[in-house]
Amino acid sequence: MAEKASDRYVAYVSTYTMGDNHGIKIYDVNIDTGRFTEKDEVEITNSSYLTTSKDGKHLYSITDLGVESYRIQPDGSLEFHNFAPINGMRGCYLSTDYTDSYLFVAGYHDGKLTVLRLKSDGSIGRITDEVFHKGLGSMAERNFRPHINCARMTHDNRFLLVADEGMDHVNVYSLDLKTGKVRLVDVIRSELESAPRHIKISKNGKFIYIVHEQSCDIDVYSYEFDGKLPQFEKIQSENIIRTGQGGMYAASALSFSQDYQYLVTSIAGDNSVGVYKVDQETGLIKKCFLLPVAGDYPKDAEILPGNKFLVSLNHETNEMTFFKIDPEKGTMIMNGPAMHVNTPNCILIQKLG
Repeated sequence: MAEKASDRYVAYVSTYTMGDNHGIKIYDVNIDTGRFTEKDEVEITNSSYLTTSKDGKHLYSITDLGVESYRIQPDGSLEFHNFAPINGMRGCYLSTDYTDSYLFVAGYHDGKLTVLRLKSDGSIGRITDEVFHKGLGSMAERNFRPHINCARMTHDNRFLLVADEGMDHVNVYSLDLKTGKVRLVDVIRSELESAPRHIKISKNGKFIYIVHEQSCDIDVYSYEFDGKLPQFEKIQSENIIRTGQGGMYAASALSFSQDYQYLVTSIAGDNSVGVYKVDQETGLIKKCFLLPVAGDYPKDAEILPGNKFLVSLNHETNEMTFFKIDPEKGTMIMNGPAMHVNTPNCILIQKLG
C-alpha cells in the first residue's frame, strides 16, 4: 500500500540506561527525507525491547524486574499506564497475541517464558503462566544452557513460537486463550550451535523466518495447521555473511518492511545490514544487498515506510546511521550525518492515528 502524504509516523528507540535514565527516545519520522527529529524521551530503566499492541493504542517495554505499559498519545508521545513484575530476571523481548489479551516476555538470563494477561484498558495484569526451559546444550559459550530470546504468536493466534538460542531450537506452544496457559506441542530444531535469535512471520501467516545469531543464517519454514497440530517444513536456508569475509560475527535484527515486501537483518562483527526481497507466493527470500552500516554492532535496523530509506541502530558507537536505499538496484548510500543515542537496542516505527 502506498504511503499517503498525510500519514504521520514516530520512531520509538529503546536503550540501556548507563548514565541516562531516559530509556525510551521518541522521534518524529519524515518519510520523505528519511530523517528523524528528536521529539521526547521517557524515564525508564534499561528498556531493552519494545512492542506495541495490535490496535496501536499501547506500547509495552521491558524494564528492570518487569514490564511497563504506556498509552500512545495522538502526537506519538507516551503516557505511563502501569508496571507489572515478571517474577524473574530482566527480560530481553516481548510481544502480544493478536487479540491483545496476553503479553509474552522472553528471558535470556534465566531461560524463562512469562505470560501476563492484558486488561481491556491496555494495562498489564497478573501472570497467567511461567515456563522455565531446561536442558544442556553444547559447550559453546552461549549454547550450554537455555537462553530464550524471542516469543511470537503465529498469525492465526494458535501457537506461540519461542526461540531458545542456548538449546538451538524453537519451542512451539499452544495457547489457551481463556486461561493464558501454554502447552508444548512441537519443537523446531536448528543446527547445532546456530543460536536461533529472532522470529518473523509473513503477512499471510504461511511462512516463518528464523535468524540464527551464531551461524548467521535465515531459515524459512512453511506453516500449516491440520486441525490438530502445527506443521512446519524448512524450505530455505540463507547465509547472511558477505562471502570471503573472516572473523567473528553475530546476527542480530530481523524485521519486515511495513508492506512485508522486504526482510531486514543486521550482523555485528561484519557491521552490515542485509535486505532481502520476499516472494509473497512461495515465501522464499532473495538478497538485494548486504552492505556496511558505518558503525559498530548494529543491534537493530528498520526500513522506513515507502522502502526508500533505512536506519541502523549501532549499539557500540552510540548512534543511528541513515541511508537512502534502492532494493531493486541493490544500492545503499549514506543519508546525512549519524544521530547520537546511547546504547540503542530496538526500534519501532509507528503510524499515528
